[in-house]
Amino acid sequence: MARVCVMMMAMAIAMAMNIAMGDPIAPCYFIFGDSLVDSGNNNRLTSLARANYFPYGIDFQYGPTGRFSNGKTTVDVITELLGFDDYITPYSEARGEDILRGVNYASAAAGIREETGRQLGARITFAGQVANHVNTVSQVVNILGDENEAANYLSKCIYSIGLGSNDYLNNYFMPVYYSTGSQYSPDAYANDLISRYTEQLRIMYNNGARKFALVGIGAIGCSPNELAQNSRDGVTCDERINSANRIFNSKLVSLVDHFNQNTPGAKFTYINAYGIFQDMVANPSRYGFRVTNAGCCGVGRNNGQITCLPGQAPCLNRDEYVFWDAFHPGEAANVVIGSRSFQRESASDAHPYDIQQLARL
Repeated sequence: MARVCVMMMAMAIAMAMNIAMGDPIAPCYFIFGDSLVDSGNNNRLTSLARANYFPYGIDFQYGPTGRFSNGKTTVDVITELLGFDDYITPYSEARGEDILRGVNYASAAAGIREETGRQLGARITFAGQVANHVNTVSQVVNILGDENEAANYLSKCIYSIGLGSNDYLNNYFMPVYYSTGSQYSPDAYANDLISRYTEQLRIMYNNGARKFALVGIGAIGCSPNELAQNSRDGVTCDERINSANRIFNSKLVSLVDHFNQNTPGAKFTYINAYGIFQDMVANPSRYGFRVTNAGCCGVGRNNGQITCLPGQAPCLNRDEYVFWDAFHPGEAANVVIGSRSFQRESASDAHPYDIQQLARL
């Protein structure tokens, strides 16, 4: 029932917009991020942060692809709503003119800081993803045959960036491996991340990006993993972590405002993933959810102490769970987040534009 609810919501938006599949409202979609939107870039890396095995992808038409979900990710939902006839190809597989549709550079365990996630093995950091994009831009110039033509084309594309979760989960709040938690106050750490983030955005702007959607960090302190480790009752979120996440998000909103006032020809927006997630948890029945504090697939308390194991049988009522595994939302939740990112349901979902408006500017 929940799957029907959320799928109908996404379909209704697309129909209301009169978007014909195959006739996208933006010519291309470039995706930067971490495991929330990785579609297979980590598959060939020596990394513990991989999801190219069953039961990941159990509800996805292509099976296990490297997506950290039972089905679609938020960017898959947005890709459909933008009007593309297939999902955006991961950088590891993108070849030839396929890159003109866009590229997904996201890498599980990646962070804004270079060292983030290193205990999990290889990953492509934000700076690495941007370097890969610069390489893509040179290929776009070659395909279109002219720098001005390429610049005009890229100026119409959507660039979504969703990083920062791992800088908290797999860095700041992991004192066994990292010293940042003792070196920085939450405010100073957020400032450091925003400074590094800004540097990468400037590189993207200098390489033709003009329409930016910056996705805020979700409520990491409410993930099954954090609940399993730090919640006395297995339900109450870790406010220490969520508070730090809100500080970062607040600074990200300020960064959007700063860029919109000081960057000629560019449009920036903030997607409030934290707020959308909180609404799902506060009003689960509205979306068909029954379980908000445990993974559908996983091991231990809240199914959150160890993530989904190869071949493990997941829960059968997957669309009643907000979380698929210890860290990641399931497809049903991703449809809600992706749909509200594309067309905001309330004013707080996006600032100052939703992605649909950004595409049409």
